[in-house]
Amino acid sequence: MELRFGEKEEKLRLEVRSFLLENNGRGGEASGAELGSRSDDEFEFAKGFNQKLAQRGWIAPAWPKEYGGLGASIYEQMVFNEEFGYWGAPDTGTRGFGVGMIGPTLIIHGNEEQKKNYLPKITSGEHIWCQGYSEPGAGSDLASLQTRATRDGDDFIINGQKIWTSGGHRSNQMFCLVRTDPEAPKHRGISFLLIDDIKNTPGLTVRPLINMANRHHFNEVFFEDVRVPARNLIGEENRGWYVGMTLLDFERSGIGTTASQKRTLEELARDLREGSKDRREQYRTRLADHVVSNNVGRFLRLPHRLHPGQRHGAELRSLRGQDLPVGTRPENLQLRSQHARLERTDDAGRAACSDAWCSP
Repeated sequence: MELRFGEKEEKLRLEVRSFLLENNGRGGEASGAELGSRSDDEFEFAKGFNQKLAQRGWIAPAWPKEYGGLGASIYEQMVFNEEFGYWGAPDTGTRGFGVGMIGPTLIIHGNEEQKKNYLPKITSGEHIWCQGYSEPGAGSDLASLQTRATRDGDDFIINGQKIWTSGGHRSNQMFCLVRTDPEAPKHRGISFLLIDDIKNTPGLTVRPLINMANRHHFNEVFFEDVRVPARNLIGEENRGWYVGMTLLDFERSGIGTTASQKRTLEELARDLREGSKDRREQYRTRLADHVVSNNVGRFLRLPHRLHPGQRHGAELRSLRGQDLPVGTRPENLQLRSQHARLERTDDAGRAACSDAWCSP
């Protein structure tokens, strides 16, 4: 089994890295700002960055060329995602929600008119998307959502509320799950709608949710007789749950996560090296656990080669890390990922790893 990238992919990696160091505006420092929580200047910079990616044809590496993508191989996609994750490529919602979620969902479920209308505006960076899923009474049990959409001629009329809408105050588009048949079993009476130009849509109000760090990332969205054209229905009416789950499959496959976590782990290791010996002894094996877990997460995502020319699909899984109480860098303690956990290695193995990362 060959776990290394080939010469072609490593050449691309150097090209992407050079572009990021030249254009991400942070001198090689990874961006830690959450989507939507940036200042106006940072947001405008992220828009410009995405436009530069679009000009190079790099904004949608995984998409087929006929839809404005690069048609990159799975190995090339890994290179883009790892470099973007490690170096903190700024985004507005265009790549995360647009390229990564609603775009591929439209490629699968959208009709030709919808693809023609929406996909080019994603790859150009014009559309900035947000997600209208969660509600005050429908979070983990998403199918319990109650936001209603009633058919009225050529429109749907929406009433209800969404919550935890990341970057909603920066967005101009929303994809949304709504209940169109309240009498049907809860998974069968849901439809998937696109809402255009949300900042200027009558009856749609976006209100901020400020977190305890005084950051504005989340929002709540209220709908009062909001009219949406029926042509914005994706898939069949009352069968939007399946469209929504397709989108979540794409959302859960964020393969740049281990690269950004590697950057965080390197910063934590540097903090330990610069701290006292007692602190290193106290935390280094716990840090090593996270390093090993993150490396395993990367390999779970890698497309393994059994021999040249034979490819296996990448397992687009991720890990949910534990908090690491190092103490001096609280913004780095949340090691984010999604599914599996590595079983703990033996003390000797963890100590060997920790020596490499944390020893002075």
